[in-house]
Amino acid sequence: MRIVAISGSLRKGSYNRSLLFNIGELLPEGMAIEIQPILDVPLFNEDDEARGIPDSVTRLRDAITAADGLLVATPEYNAGVPGVLKNTIDWLSRPPGKSVLTGKPIAILGASPGVLGTARAQVHLRAAFEFNAAPVMPSPQVFVGQARDKFDADGRLTDEKTRAFLRKFLEAYAVWVRRFAAAPQ
Repeated sequence: MRIVAISGSLRKGSYNRSLLFNIGELLPEGMAIEIQPILDVPLFNEDDEARGIPDSVTRLRDAITAADGLLVATPEYNAGVPGVLKNTIDWLSRPPGKSVLTGKPIAILGASPGVLGTARAQVHLRAAFEFNAAPVMPSPQVFVGQARDKFDADGRLTDEKTRAFLRKFLEAYAVWVRRFAAAPQ
């Protein structure tokens, strides 16, 4: 089972990027994760789209098309989704009615220094994915709050309760992905 993962944070020391890198150690048997960058995805503009799809968008679309599922790690900025992540989803949602997101099983997780984790950002993301007919795993939901206390200076997830919960989350996601792989098209 091949999963593409993206982080909604561009910061090198991002808790969400760290979360994705740490997940590699927690995967259920048979699942592999490929982290795709979104740093080079330009701002969405229909005029630019009409001139041709940027290589960075084509690369990301191709990776998601070939994958069995999409895993999205999001921070929360001002009680919502980071602009860079929403912008990436806008590109992936194109062309209307033919989005690479349609039917792609998705799971969302996130880490934040705040107490609520990324709960509000995840609500916004769910709406964007549901608009694109992308089935988002309803539970378990991962809101890693007070992330500064759960990662060491090198970005390693040191909180054992969080690691155990992420294992359960990934096992549930594997079931979710298989459910949609088995569904008739």
